Amino acid sequence: MNLHEYQGKEILASFGVRIQRGIVAHNAKEAVDAAKQLTAETGTGWHVIKAQVHAGGRGKGGGVKLAKNLKEVEEIAGQIIGMNLITPQTSAEGKKVHQVLVAEDVYYPGASETNEFYMSVLLNRGTGRNMIMYSTEGGMDIEEVAESTPHLIFTEEIDPATGLLPFQARKIAFNLGLSGTAFKEMTKFVASLYKAYVESDSSMFEINPVLKTSDDKIMAVDAKVSIDDNALYRRKQYAEMRDLREENGIEVEAGALGLNYVDLDGNVGCMVNGAGLAMATMDLIKQAGGEPANFLDVGGTADAARVEAAFKIILKDPAVKAILINIFGGIVRCDRVAQGVIDAYKNMGTINVPIIVRLQGTNADLAKELIDNSGLDVQSAVQFQEAADKVKAVLS
Repeated sequence: MNLHEYQGKEILASFGVRIQRGIVAHNAKEAVDAAKQLTAETGTGWHVIKAQVHAGGRGKGGGVKLAKNLKEVEEIAGQIIGMNLITPQTSAEGKKVHQVLVAEDVYYPGASETNEFYMSVLLNRGTGRNMIMYSTEGGMDIEEVAESTPHLIFTEEIDPATGLLPFQARKIAFNLGLSGTAFKEMTKFVASLYKAYVESDSSMFEINPVLKTSDDKIMAVDAKVSIDDNALYRRKQYAEMRDLREENGIEVEAGALGLNYVDLDGNVGCMVNGAGLAMATMDLIKQAGGEPANFLDVGGTADAARVEAAFKIILKDPAVKAILINIFGGIVRCDRVAQGVIDAYKNMGTINVPIIVRLQGTNADLAKELIDNSGLDVQSAVQFQEAADKVKAVLS
């Protein structure tokens, strides 16, 4: 579950991480009121107006701007709220902005120059350990830094038996070229950031940039946070932060129906039981010359109601030109699945795309007989290759 910047910062602050302070506004008037409040609380004269959407690169799309007075705060907030923000991480249509974060200006003059760093905490799946990735090249696309100057990216892996050790936090501060007060501030920042990551059950914390201010404070100017969905049952305070407006509408609807669904860009809808078989089915579609339009695992109870719900979800995608149902009857009997497909088809009336059904396992022969004798425009298959050939035929 992805969070907005302001929500990620709330979590960071709750674990003692210094953040760029800000207030959320939903219209231009609220933005002006937020700016006045920030000035009273922090003394900031300028304000940064940041679009709150689940996408990076907001500045490149015009979603982050500096306001030097209250009139500019009102004008900029009015421009950003309601716009469709297009960034390198959104679709061509962009994402509609419903709210902005009015933040304090932290690039004030002082005794030393400001510096921007990159830092993230995530799981290294290759080693099964959490790691801190960091770089002196903050404020830039980390992918670009990794490609052009990989020697400027450092990683620090954390042993789960010991957690983050003090020498590791000091090593990170040293590699970032810090000394004195800034060095001490960074070691505290790293320790608090890692604690926030672990204790919030997050799958990623990305701070870009981490700022060293002109008076040697270390703070998070941005926050991109993903919470592990599997842990939300014990982190109900974070579950309440979910913004459904930022998510794929079909995926949200499928989740409410208890279906494991991921929207893709292809032309063949998939309805499968079991994640492994679903992945293999997607490979099958690719080999047949098609592209999977979705990942859909209906689970072990593929009855008529569940199959009908899955049909409706798949058919919401106008790009779908065919549907492949691939069920292995282990726990669930194939004949029951076949009857579910037939009942769902009849309940829905006409389905204007070809349907191929492959059922293997318990009572597969009875299932094929039911499909073949149903009188419906549904093709049955027994073998994987047979299903692939029929997908290829209907696409051509």
